[in-house]
Amino acid sequence: MKSSHTLLALAVGLALAAPLALLARAEGSRDALPAAPTSNQATTARLVHGLLSDSRYAYRPRVLDDALSQDVLERYLDTLDPGKVFLTAQDVAGFSKFATRLDDAIKSGEVDPAWAMFAVYRQRVGERIAHARGLLKGNFDFAGGERYEYDREDAPWAASGAELDALWKQSVKNDWLRLKLAGKPSEEIRKTLDKRYANLLDSIAELKGEDVFQSFLNAYAGAIDPHTDYMTPRSAANFNVQISNSLEGIGAVLFKQDDIVVVREMVPGGPAARGGKLRSGDRIVGVGQGGSGEMKDVVGWPTDDVVDLIRGAANTQVRLDVVSAEAPLDSKPTRILITRAKVRLEDARAKAEEVLLPAAGGQPARRIGVIKLPGFYQDVEARRRRDGDYASATRDVARMLEQFRAQKVDGVVLDLRGNGGGSLSEAIELTGLFIDQGPVVQVRESGGRVSVENDRNPGVAWDGPLAVLVNRGSASASEIVAGAIQDYGRGLVIGETTFGKGTVQSMVDLDRWPANEEPRFGQVKLTIAQFFRPGGSSTQNRGVVPDVAFPTSVDASEYGESTYDNALPWTRIAAAPHVQYGNFASLLGKLEARHAARVANDVEFQWWVEDVARFREEQAKKSVSLNETERRAERDRFDRLRKQRAAVRANLGIAQDPLLEQQAADDGLQANERNVAADVAREEAAKKSRDPLLRESAAILGDAIGLLGADAGLSAQVLPQARGGTRWVD
Repeated sequence: MKSSHTLLALAVGLALAAPLALLARAEGSRDALPAAPTSNQATTARLVHGLLSDSRYAYRPRVLDDALSQDVLERYLDTLDPGKVFLTAQDVAGFSKFATRLDDAIKSGEVDPAWAMFAVYRQRVGERIAHARGLLKGNFDFAGGERYEYDREDAPWAASGAELDALWKQSVKNDWLRLKLAGKPSEEIRKTLDKRYANLLDSIAELKGEDVFQSFLNAYAGAIDPHTDYMTPRSAANFNVQISNSLEGIGAVLFKQDDIVVVREMVPGGPAARGGKLRSGDRIVGVGQGGSGEMKDVVGWPTDDVVDLIRGAANTQVRLDVVSAEAPLDSKPTRILITRAKVRLEDARAKAEEVLLPAAGGQPARRIGVIKLPGFYQDVEARRRRDGDYASATRDVARMLEQFRAQKVDGVVLDLRGNGGGSLSEAIELTGLFIDQGPVVQVRESGGRVSVENDRNPGVAWDGPLAVLVNRGSASASEIVAGAIQDYGRGLVIGETTFGKGTVQSMVDLDRWPANEEPRFGQVKLTIAQFFRPGGSSTQNRGVVPDVAFPTSVDASEYGESTYDNALPWTRIAAAPHVQYGNFASLLGKLEARHAARVANDVEFQWWVEDVARFREEQAKKSVSLNETERRAERDRFDRLRKQRAAVRANLGIAQDPLLEQQAADDGLQANERNVAADVAREEAAKKSRDPLLRESAAILGDAIGLLGADAGLSAQVLPQARGGTRWVD
């Protein structure tokens, strides 16, 4: 059973993931779960209803009536128990009395039904976890033909608690078998799993009424469309950190391990990293403000609350009491004083590198510049303040393109794989780095009015050959850029068909409070428009189809806009007049033929194709064997594959694949049960591993340069002189 996944499923879409609270804190505890919604939450529900039902705000408003109420109920149940492993059919039948009452509850702000359903859920979770822990007192037989049916998305609700107990027994057996296959002795397995299940209770006990409320309102928001969300003030603040790519604090990534908040890693260049005293694996047991503020014991605190204490304004100080990973927890802590600063989130920032293509087939060696862009970030507040160093994806990319021009690279690949979007203005401005003054995206509002968003700046930052690399995880702003580059004929699009998110969201602040007060109501990420490419086609549902396709790593039926039951359909509008720099239709056959011939002899690319096929085969499975002999045989087959590849790599003189090595080293432990420093080291090694898809994308661009020439089709040499990076400074 996906026990941790199921319990944590409520947090999908929250800035800081956390599960629903299982048990309220003990009476008098600092974090006791309120028995009913607060007056602020009642007001918030009414405000959210006003937004989502009004066509002046929502792109596709829906009347909150009995039909939508039924939809909200089903979505809330799916949020509470997506795997159908806690609630019984009888429980769900009991909730049917709310089927036509949730609309009235939201309109009036009296959302007590959400608490009533949660109370039943909380009781059932306690029963199931207690049963799971009780099973650990016995032993298991792994010799039979039993299979664990873990995919219950389409399964009916269990008829009884006894049926769920049987399912949980399979789940515990699977957890036990994974640890046994990793070589753990029985007593260690028993101790590890008991601690794991106990930690589930502890972690979910940390959540507050705001988490229940947020999840319920998101059941309503999700019934409107897939990308409308409600965020509590805390969640909204964390979302803004992500989109701005910066925060003020010490620059450390924290997570919960057992009952302690632990340092996972330091943000490069941040105060913690520069100070050199904090290390991965250090456990934070106390936090104090300034040089003399009270030290608060934070053992057992929720991670969010510890983060709130550690974050603070730049140039202020915070004191941390830490115990190293190697020392017993009751050791005397070391006190560290750190001065907070503004921190850029480096992992989410654009990065540049080069791919060297050797001479081949009569073509000279080429140097291809690569820019990896994980998101379209912008620090809106800093830009408004005219901060000369505000975080901006476009500014960062422009500086890298300037370096590539100076280095005289032959072409550039813009890597947007896994880039889920971000700022619309950044997508428009970044596209303007490659095209000269013209439409980038068309935006249709709820009333039907269409506006054209243009790049209005003359010249380009890069006028040479260009390719855009995408995959199924490239969404929204990534699709705007890739679609515009394709419509202009400005560059090749390579990879997989993109996600298919063609809608625009805006953050609506529900608070109107004086400057000296804390926000009370939160924010709504509201769908306000649909965007279209310059050529008039929407990316909605269909995505951007690449010019040169790689094997599909994720099936469209499992991931993407088309998987949402209430996603907007694809449509098109009239094209906006724009320049056509090139047309690659006659070139694509030759590029695909060269690509196919090259990858047929590329060992790493073929391994990737094999891994994709194996991954998709595993994803299609609904169950797993609980027979030790079968599972061990599967493990041995994988181990032989890993060793065979390692031998080939050694013969070819290429680096080991750390991701494959990490799979082979699977010890049955969850992330918060492993050695933190070792995990971080493996992840850092994985980041530096060779990327056959990126290398092949560069080679395809090199082929295009050879076939067309650097000054034809793929380039924008007809444009004015390239502009510098300063135009984006307000």
